[in-house]
Amino acid sequence: MYILVINSGSSSIKYQLFLQHSDQPVCSGLIERIGQDNGLITHEIFRADVAQTLKLEQSIKDHETGMQAMAGLLTREDIAMIDNAAQIGTIGHRVVHGGETLTKPTVITAEVKEKIMALYALAPLHNPGHIKGIEVAEKLFPAATQIAVFDTAFHQTLPERAFRYAIPDKFYLEDGIRVYGFHGISHQYVAGAAITWLKDPGAKLITIHLGNGCSMAAVSGGRCIDTSMGLTPLDGLVMGTRSGAIDPSVLLYLQQQKGYTAEQLTGLLNKQSGMLGLTGYNDMRDISRLYHENDPAAKLAYELYAYRIKKFIGAYTAALNGLDALVFTAGVGENDALTRELVCRDMEFLGINIDIAKNQLREKGLRDLTAGGGRTRILVIPTNEELAIARECRRLGAEGH
Repeated sequence: MYILVINSGSSSIKYQLFLQHSDQPVCSGLIERIGQDNGLITHEIFRADVAQTLKLEQSIKDHETGMQAMAGLLTREDIAMIDNAAQIGTIGHRVVHGGETLTKPTVITAEVKEKIMALYALAPLHNPGHIKGIEVAEKLFPAATQIAVFDTAFHQTLPERAFRYAIPDKFYLEDGIRVYGFHGISHQYVAGAAITWLKDPGAKLITIHLGNGCSMAAVSGGRCIDTSMGLTPLDGLVMGTRSGAIDPSVLLYLQQQKGYTAEQLTGLLNKQSGMLGLTGYNDMRDISRLYHENDPAAKLAYELYAYRIKKFIGAYTAALNGLDALVFTAGVGENDALTRELVCRDMEFLGINIDIAKNQLREKGLRDLTAGGGRTRILVIPTNEELAIARECRRLGAEGH
């Protein structure tokens, strides 16, 4: 039997297939440009440590079409990983927002789906895509147990002083307005890997997830005590297209003086800001190239991006009352040496001293970039949300749901 992990977004689906008791995927894939005629499917098969990659370009009109294409590839005669859909016993779904009621991996029922849908307003770019993925998976794999694993769950250990906003109580008590935090599956995975590597169950860590979306977490002994995203994934760090933290008066000014609507402000802050707003690009590879060409906008953007991260490091070191390791992860965190260098520069007072030569090396797996004399470890740990979800599915199965 197999575990299929699905990460269904608004216009894409990521998936990995695992044998029931193995951490090594037998295949993985990415379905992009859902809703467009030029949809792209990248499907990788792993046999005896040898990868075979197929790339298919075709019209993918909706999530159901994309999932049907995935199911077809899993059983396609020349590259089949399974004989039929019944061999998939469990499907694990990443769900971004679980609110205050969905706080641990959960078998999906009609009631659970209703709760996920009730949170659409808090994760409009994510939860609707998750529900589409769940409903299509239920049709294509009717015998499988469907399990939701929530990005917000890891942050449920935040103390009230960290998750409450200083607004009247009724907004929390009646509307659930509070800090929820996101990227929790990633933060939990890399924090666990760091604790294992450090051989210190009580380690004080700051995990830094830098992709198109960016967030940080303060983790003490494996428990999250603070995180940079808030009610939605918009707060905190500067991101690819999101502004991160901003004075609320900016929004009031734009609304009252410039006539912006709520819809326009949502688009501005989520899709037109961040690195895109500062440089015209949201891909750090493009911005890095411009930085090294001495482009002033790219230089400012990198400095601003790194400065915001540094401020959170200071705050979280105070919250943790010490720091044993920084952990960089996700696409930018794992691959962008310039970001890591700028973040760690002039941080010797916290024992943060990065080895510049090691930082430039492009190696795989966990890496220690700490220079001699640095008392705070600087680690790069590749995240693996799909494996983390598969492990949660196994654990839930072992507990009998």
